[in-house]
Amino acid sequence: MTWAVWSVYVFTYALVCLTPGPAVLFVTSQSAWRGRSAGVRAAAGIATANIVFWILSALGLAAAIAASQAAFMALKWGGAVYLAWLGVRAIAGSFGPADASPLETSVNLHPYRDGLFVGLSNPKGMLFFVALLPQFIDPAKPALAQILILAATSVLVDFPINAGYALAAGRLRGLLNHGGAKRWLERGVGGAFLSLAAATALYRRAA
Repeated sequence: MTWAVWSVYVFTYALVCLTPGPAVLFVTSQSAWRGRSAGVRAAAGIATANIVFWILSALGLAAAIAASQAAFMALKWGGAVYLAWLGVRAIAGSFGPADASPLETSVNLHPYRDGLFVGLSNPKGMLFFVALLPQFIDPAKPALAQILILAATSVLVDFPINAGYALAAGRLRGLLNHGGAKRWLERGVGGAFLSLAAATALYRRAA
């Protein structure tokens, strides 16, 4: 792989990661609710999901899932349900005691696990990797080495970006994570997750 091809990939992938979506929303919400450590762990979960997508793409399984109507629909609706569950959970937590910590108002929260599931349940994310991978693979050169380089690069790009979002959101925790501000933060994030769930449910593959 030439430096020129690799540089184009880094630039393209960085732009995608910087664009707000389910991953950025989840990472920032975790950081604002529960502190920077939770946001960084959520970012690690998102990065792990992307590694899984790279492996599936390299094995050709992601393309098979994308081509299968039943498999794609299962992934799409599974993602929509999971995002809706995160939204309902956030809104429900906003009705807890005003002085309770996020761990007390929202039980069984695991930032890394939930970040992993948010990443894996995004059908657009999977299709992105299916479409992106072939564009940067030179068929005249060993494919495995190129895939490993791109997969490692994806982690080195998306994890710092999402962790940066988490650290930035953590600065707001002292202002937003108490009293009425905390309640409206949780309801706003819950509503955003419900909107993302609806968008995922309505998402259709290009013909």
